[in-house]
Amino acid sequence: MLAADSKFDRMVDLLPQLPEQLAVTLMLVAVAMLIGGALGLVLGVALYATRPGNVLEHRGVYNVLNVLVNFFRPIPFIILLAALQPFARATIGVGIGEPMAMFAMTFAATFGISRLVEQNLVTVPPGVVEAARASGAGRLRTLLTVVIPEGLGPLILGYTFAFIAVVDMSAMAGVVGGTGLGNFALQYGYRQFNPWVTWSAVVVIVIVVQLVQFLGNWLARRVMRR
Repeated sequence: MLAADSKFDRMVDLLPQLPEQLAVTLMLVAVAMLIGGALGLVLGVALYATRPGNVLEHRGVYNVLNVLVNFFRPIPFIILLAALQPFARATIGVGIGEPMAMFAMTFAATFGISRLVEQNLVTVPPGVVEAARASGAGRLRTLLTVVIPEGLGPLILGYTFAFIAVVDMSAMAGVVGGTGLGNFALQYGYRQFNPWVTWSAVVVIVIVVQLVQFLGNWLARRVMRR
């Protein structure tokens, strides 16, 4: 009982660090989602557009992009962290800490989101695209003003899923010397055998994810009811 009380007291002492660690996690995720989300959108739209039978069909370009995405997307994030360190040092000048974690998370998010974008745009009915083309819309205009708006609802849900996946990646920032809620839970909870600390971090992460999921579902519903 005394040991349990001592662990609880230790958790109470560490509680003031939670807001700071939450801020670090949100910063890592925000950077990865902003940059990786934008790059993933461009890559995903290119994958969709160059698919056989689509508005900018080009089998060669599609095959190259498809192989590129398939090469990087399945790599476990913890392995990707190690593999990208030399590249990170050459590009951003550092291979440890939050910058390295953000670099790797952005890299992983780009390829993961690109496939989500492609899969969600594929759900746009071909008849809608054909109608736009028949009315005289150019290929690029059809892509930007018809395909993407029609697929916006599923895209919002896809980005919501990606956000949760990137939060999961942020838990491994400690592997390269970064901080955040994941590292906080591992360092002060798991490694010091204090489940109170671990679960305090878990509760905060669950609350953040639930809020984002609720917002994503709400936005998607509004878009799809237009």
